[in-house]
Amino acid sequence: MPSPKLSKAEPPGFGPAWLALDAPGLVAGVDEAGRGPLVGPVVAAAVILDPRHPIAGLADSKTLSPAKRERLFHEIRAKALCCSIAQASVEEIDRLNILQATMLAMKRAIEGLEKTLGRLPDRALIDGNRCPKVNISMEAIVKGDSKVAAISAASILAKVTRDRDMQALHDAYPVYGFNQHMGYPTPIHLESLKLHGPCPEHRKTFGPVRLMIETKGNLGETKLL
Repeated sequence: MPSPKLSKAEPPGFGPAWLALDAPGLVAGVDEAGRGPLVGPVVAAAVILDPRHPIAGLADSKTLSPAKRERLFHEIRAKALCCSIAQASVEEIDRLNILQATMLAMKRAIEGLEKTLGRLPDRALIDGNRCPKVNISMEAIVKGDSKVAAISAASILAKVTRDRDMQALHDAYPVYGFNQHMGYPTPIHLESLKLHGPCPEHRKTFGPVRLMIETKGNLGETKLL
């Protein structure tokens, strides 16, 4: 069976303020979703907000309901000056480790803004305590998704995109309940790993998955229901 179709790096979006793309001092907010789960890609987003088109209700995506995240996802895409969504694959996570793969996804998201801007932003504010390697001014802000509107917006784009990926994986591998736990190591997820072994989209280097591979054999043996 072919692998489920997950979201790819999306083309940058831009809203009604496109004439201001050459304005000096453009600052992007950057955040990720999916570092902790046992399955699927890690997704990152970069957003440059337009102060002429404010967006009410921006907050850390984890504090918002799924319905509100979906609504804000579309509003951000429509009103932001520019935005970009990118990812690092399961294969890259296993090859590089999750930290480096997260930095790679963030780097791709920032660089994706150039497709609309024609240049990189002047500065990027990164959620967390590390910055990806991009040749612009950057600042890491711990809990930035609850402090900086542009980072909040990026967290929403990344979270909604990854949740959609998990729904696609659930459709392909319903025995794991990915639509309930989004790939995190919940008791339900761990029990399903014990019963069925890992699927091809599980991260082979993550402890619980690695243990199941050692005890149940190669990936891809999961029976699709």
